[in-house]
Amino acid sequence: MGAYLWGKDGRRGSPVVVTMGNPNYSVVEIDGPDAAAAAAMAMDKGGRGKTPKQLTWVLLLRAHRAAGYLASLAAAVGRRLRRSSSSGGGVAGGRGRLMYRFIKGFLVLSLLALAVELAAYWKGWPELRVPEMGEIESWAQSAYIAWMSFRADYIRRLIEFLSKSCIFLFVIQSMDRLILCLGCFWIKVRKIKQRIEGDPFREGSGYQYPMVLVQIPMCNEKEVYEQSISAVCQLDWPREKFLIQVLDDSSDESIQMLIKEEVSKWSYQGVNIVYRHRVLRTGYKAGNLMSAMSCDYVKDYEFVAIFDADFQPSPDFLKKTIPHFQGNPELGLVQARWSFVNKDENLLTRLQNINLCFHFEVEQQVNGVFLNFFGFNGTAGVWRIQALEESGGWLERTTVEDMDIAVRAHLNGWKFIFLNDVKVLCELPESYEAYRKQQHRWHSGPMHLFRLCLLDIITAKISSWKKANLILLFFLLRKLILPFYSFTLFCVILPLTMFVPEAELPVWVICYVPVCMSFLNILPSLRSFPFIVPYLLFENTMSVTKFNAMVSGLFKLGNSYEWIVTKKSGRSSESDVLITVEKGTKDFSLPQLQKQISEGEMIELKMQNERQEKAPLVTKKANKSLCLGLLGLFSMARSFKLTPLKISTSSTPTMSVLPLKTSAISLNFAAASGDEIAAWRS
Repeated sequence: MGAYLWGKDGRRGSPVVVTMGNPNYSVVEIDGPDAAAAAAMAMDKGGRGKTPKQLTWVLLLRAHRAAGYLASLAAAVGRRLRRSSSSGGGVAGGRGRLMYRFIKGFLVLSLLALAVELAAYWKGWPELRVPEMGEIESWAQSAYIAWMSFRADYIRRLIEFLSKSCIFLFVIQSMDRLILCLGCFWIKVRKIKQRIEGDPFREGSGYQYPMVLVQIPMCNEKEVYEQSISAVCQLDWPREKFLIQVLDDSSDESIQMLIKEEVSKWSYQGVNIVYRHRVLRTGYKAGNLMSAMSCDYVKDYEFVAIFDADFQPSPDFLKKTIPHFQGNPELGLVQARWSFVNKDENLLTRLQNINLCFHFEVEQQVNGVFLNFFGFNGTAGVWRIQALEESGGWLERTTVEDMDIAVRAHLNGWKFIFLNDVKVLCELPESYEAYRKQQHRWHSGPMHLFRLCLLDIITAKISSWKKANLILLFFLLRKLILPFYSFTLFCVILPLTMFVPEAELPVWVICYVPVCMSFLNILPSLRSFPFIVPYLLFENTMSVTKFNAMVSGLFKLGNSYEWIVTKKSGRSSESDVLITVEKGTKDFSLPQLQKQISEGEMIELKMQNERQEKAPLVTKKANKSLCLGLLGLFSMARSFKLTPLKISTSSTPTMSVLPLKTSAISLNFAAASGDEIAAWRS
């Protein structure tokens, strides 16, 4: 084709452009017919007789091709490195998987140990006569006996030291639980209760309603924003005496528009409610509250009530809490109890209800009655604004801003009251992933806070017993020691004793005391008694997550300063929401209400479509609980062996190999008689 064009076209002397078939090659321009003919001849002759210019072209083309291959290889390597770093190669991801890798490695070693034990049993090694090392029949049997000796002499001692330390901590923590339960029992018997003197709201009492600020911090709370705003707007308090701040930190503009519409609806009905959205959303919830408290009009208010987005207070909430401040100038906080609308939704919510009922009924109530101090729960509470300001206000230094402000207020001499009979509706996480993230924040934040405020506690001008209560009980025993010994004793040492039977744990440690403590935990929620067995297993499994969070918070590792909003399902008193909508919309004009509903539906549909388009692929995450369950399963399989068998000789002390059970098993040396040896051989 090229020869035909060059010879018959008649356009002699004009440049001809030849495009190479390989896309990696550049476009080559041939300057004239002589060069073209030479190039064609060179191609016809297989590359012989190339001119210097042609050789230059060939070299350039090959160099370009090699450069293209190198560039593509470098790009592939770069993509692989970026993919590995984004999938967990970073600092947070690597440290976050450290616990999971430890459990996997421990599981593999356990399986290998189980395989060795089964092989030894099937081969009948414990039944073989082993007079001396030189007479051992195989190297595998020698390695097996060496492993048993090493296990009895070294590993056993390490496990016994750890187990004794954990048992000591376990006993101390159990005594603390028992004392709290006795204190709760004393409160019930003596009918101790925080009461309001008289009825301040009766006609003619002359009660002066104080100015109250109500704050609703939220962030992308699409499921629950409407019901929380509706409940707070119906609080039974003079409308000119309270103001509602909707503190929206949502990053989704469609959710922001929905919340603005809800605020506008209640503002149209005469409720003093404002919408606030931060431009710089730093500091999570603490930054949101701190920004709201910096408004100029806050100085006109005396108290502030805080409700998270999934909380729905009853209309008389302020009337049950605010009067406690009257005549009690040292009171800084009144905390109400949580009540869960979805506690019977599934097994996970039932188990959570057991823990939280014990927390409020026993821990919070006893500490409030006898110590006038407890950790603020972050919501469903009323603060005296003066107490917040004198304690330094909200700080962004931890993810447990509620506990932070409570500790600082306690160090400044403010007292707290817990009202066990005032309940605020909320919901529990219904998925394990949401619950796990919540527990990680609840257990890493206190340890991070302990690092920050330890020096302040030591130098504070409070009594020594208050300092001891904060450091030893509030932080160390209940926030650090509890997850440490739970994980170490029940998730590490107990499985190890099944593979190292020489290290024996007392039965009261692994059976009686945990069962008794579980009974005490379930007492505040007796309806949950049928779930005591799943509760025991669940708590032991969750100790992995809690221990990991405690370590990351104590040493500031990985995602210790990370706040992930707990996913809600919007179940909080759905029937009350319908009644609220009916009551709240009767003053609306019909065209305006229809317009708001249609706009809300359109925004909701648009938001769902965008999320579906941008939804990432769901990836499987490492499940520590599954590996821990497999480890326990194979540990149990390790304990199924036969009766004691002896390895003996007629002339030397012999080794007695006991069955691999969790009962008293050890290596010992004893002399066997000739009759025993003969009977054993047969």
